[in-house]
Formats: sequence, structure tokens, C-alpha cells
Amino acid sequence: MCCVISSIFFIGPRAGLLIWWLVNPGRFHMVYSNLLLPIIGTIFLPITTLTYTFVFKSSYGGLASLDWLLMGIALLVDMSLYGGGVFSRRRR
Repeated sequence: MCCVISSIFFIGPRAGLLIWWLVNPGRFHMVYSNLLLPIIGTIFLPITTLTYTFVFKSSYGGLASLDWLLMGIALLVDMSLYGGGVFSRRRR
């Protein structure tokens, strides 16, 4: 089961979030207060949403120190995916 979930994460972050929500909806209820934020995050910033869902710690009430670095890297990856698409369209 773990290998199946890991391979889905590599297929794409949107598929990974969908499967994770289907397998463990309690995690999403713990991290997000409503369903609107993860849906919007999955559409526009899927890697950042996936990272936030993974690193959220309920005992701290949010993110700890090194988690902010991971969130920054995830945001940069999301932005670079959008920037790469714009650059490739402009080059034609």
C-alpha cells in the first residue's frame, strides 16, 4: 500500500492530494478548517498544498522552524513550474 501511494505522489501532486484525501481524510480535517482552501491550493499551488499538508503539526498549531524552509522551497517549485510554462510559450 505504501508503494502505491508513493508512486501516485510521483505521478503528480494533484493525484497525490486526491488519493491522500481519500485514504486519510482525518488529516485534512486536522490541517484545514474547511474544504475550500485545499481545493483552491490543489488547483493553483499543488506542491505547496501537498507540502503544507505533510509538514503541519497540530501540537504546534502550525509549522515549526524548518517547516518554513520546506514551504518556501515548495512555493519556489510551484512558481518555477508556472514560469517555465510562460517561458516556453514565449519562445515559440
